Amino acid sequence: EGFFLNGRMVKFKGVCMHHDLGPLGGAVNDAAIRRQIRILQDMGVNAIRTAHNMPAPELIKAADEMGMMIAVETFDEWGIAKVSNGYNKYFDEWAEKDVVNVVHHFRNNPSVVMWFIGNEVEEQSVMWGSRVARFLQDIVQREDPTRFVSNGMDRPDAVYANGMAAMMEVAGFNYRPFRYKEAYGRLPQQIILGAETASTVSSRGTYKFPLERKSMATYDDHQSSSYDVEHCSWSDLPEDNFVYHDDLPYCIGEFVWTGFDYLGEPTPYYTNWPSHSSLFGIVDLAGIPKDRFYLYRSHWAPEKETLHILPHWTWKGREGETTPVFVYTNHPTVELFINGVSQGKRTKDTSIGIDSTYTDKAQKDFERQKRYRLMWMDTKYEPGTVKAVAYDANGNEMGTEEIHTAGAPHSLVLEADRKTIKADGKDLSFITVSVVDKDGNLCPHADDLVKFKVNGAGSYRAGANGNSASLDLFHEPQMHFFNGKLTAIVESSEKAGTIKFEASAKGVKNASMEIETVL
Repeated sequence: EGFFLNGRMVKFKGVCMHHDLGPLGGAVNDAAIRRQIRILQDMGVNAIRTAHNMPAPELIKAADEMGMMIAVETFDEWGIAKVSNGYNKYFDEWAEKDVVNVVHHFRNNPSVVMWFIGNEVEEQSVMWGSRVARFLQDIVQREDPTRFVSNGMDRPDAVYANGMAAMMEVAGFNYRPFRYKEAYGRLPQQIILGAETASTVSSRGTYKFPLERKSMATYDDHQSSSYDVEHCSWSDLPEDNFVYHDDLPYCIGEFVWTGFDYLGEPTPYYTNWPSHSSLFGIVDLAGIPKDRFYLYRSHWAPEKETLHILPHWTWKGREGETTPVFVYTNHPTVELFINGVSQGKRTKDTSIGIDSTYTDKAQKDFERQKRYRLMWMDTKYEPGTVKAVAYDANGNEMGTEEIHTAGAPHSLVLEADRKTIKADGKDLSFITVSVVDKDGNLCPHADDLVKFKVNGAGSYRAGANGNSASLDLFHEPQMHFFNGKLTAIVESSEKAGTIKFEASAKGVKNASMEIETVL
């Protein structure tokens, strides 16, 4: 029947999260963790898989207090090596001790709802691999018989053959949702978990033409398209997972790879200098949502108003060229206007199912996307205004949204996630810095250098712009815009007072703001 929480059936609307905090690095910071959770919850996320490591206690404490479910993961490697200097060297001596320690540490935390004993381990491919899985699962069940145990498996045929998939309490599969039906027919558990899904790649505010679904696409600028149509050789798009979890009652949910971008693994630019951080995130390394955020939000949090238009509408030199427009919304129908001229209404096609859309042609034609996103594929670019008008199922107007062609950069705009923080020497305020034209429209191509000054009861801690190929140093009080935005982070001192933050760039009006710190 699925996963039940407090007597109510709940699907996992989850994300995998690496341990790092972007420009802050790997050291734990409570304010940064809580900001991540707030952003994810706004998207509709209800669970985090700590991929692929045992979590910091600060994350679990924050999840307890904020109402985020956690799937605690232990290992990315067992006894067979993935890398030359991995945990396999310590597995025989330390595996049981480490599993006991993590279960003891977190078994009384209400946010912890599941244990993961591994991820894509090499033992999947040997016949005795299921014995290792049984060894670890037995330890977890002995120390905590109240929660279920899963394992991120990505080799279905191998784990059917050696029995690993059949013996796990929850069969967790990484990718290949087209094999969920087969797994359900072959396994005794009668439930399937998307332990790791999607791995769609995108760069905030970057769009590639012509619009095509692509696998492992690379470009000279080291970015991926924010039309949300590009993925890896082993992965897929968000809707390729939505349709299975919506239509198959035995699918209990998914954990998307990943909630936030993270340091390292810049797929598909593996060894392409200077790429150095991921493009998988629904939110970029600076903590700024990508377009994909609103696609997930429209589906996972339908009670929230979502009406998001993409791409931006500032394309000098593309006049008259086909420039598709997408709308991500929680409403079923939208009419699109360009400079007051209707481009027609689109309605989500809820008749689209699983079997009819698993063909190369259906994928090329974005058939599954038609169920979840609204698309105008033939619109031509002309400067001006794009307007979306949303309607409910009865034809009642529910909301409007507009985007405009931007003029020349005019001024900087600052927005802090919190304007009052603790004077404890470690609390943080995250300030989004944007550049806009004289009418307040974001300048989506801006890449100017912004310099920061911080005075008073705090200091500059770090910055990020979400550009995975940027060589700007996180700790230096300056950063280039990436597509018109970046994030600067200030840290409190241990003295109550006021932090004054100033941002400046050549040729535009500077901006400043104050952050209060309290004991």
